[in-house]
Amino acid sequence: MTTTDLDALARRALALAPAEGRAIVGIAGSPGSGKTTLARGVAGRVEELAGPGTAVYLPMDGFHLANATLDALGRHDRKGAIDTFDGWGFVALLERVLAETGNPVYAPAFERTVDEPVAGSIPIPPGTRIVIAEGNYLLVDADPWARIRPLLAESWFVATPEEERMRRLVDRHTRHGRTPEAAAAWARDVDGANAVLIEASAARATLVVDGSGGSAGVSDLAAAHA
Repeated sequence: MTTTDLDALARRALALAPAEGRAIVGIAGSPGSGKTTLARGVAGRVEELAGPGTAVYLPMDGFHLANATLDALGRHDRKGAIDTFDGWGFVALLERVLAETGNPVYAPAFERTVDEPVAGSIPIPPGTRIVIAEGNYLLVDADPWARIRPLLAESWFVATPEEERMRRLVDRHTRHGRTPEAAAAWARDVDGANAVLIEASAARATLVVDGSGGSAGVSDLAAAHA
């Protein structure tokens, strides 16, 4: 994503904000696509353009199920799969974000150092006009995830070639303590399996953003919000 493209996306997000209330822009993509970097960048650029407090970055990762819950469900070995999140909780939070503009709304974040969600970590103050919601499954067409898209002013999908995504994922997992072999296996068997579902949801996005690095670009999808 070039600076020019980031500026254009930030201005596009700002244009979606109503005169009263707020808008949610959803950024989806597969693991390693660069969606977190994009979401943080857009939120930061919106604040540079419109002032501090205008935008908040809201990751879906705060709705990971706790490790103890994953252990009890037998899902810990594929953490990050769609059924390892509290999807209903995330939908309810987005509904609150749109409805409760006169009081702070507090959202959970995901703390990688402890590999757990931390409640109440992200404040969304009354003056926030744009919320950049980011996550893997925002465009999946199954309950409860299918309830997200109608809440979004726009949805953007970060498309990145599989080879680049795998490279980033192996690097990430290695930095967080896995051996290179274990990192490669997790990227292939867990992240890769999740990506099959996520990539299939791209056609539901309003906008596709090139997340490969270098000369990034955007393209509107003709069937957006059809």
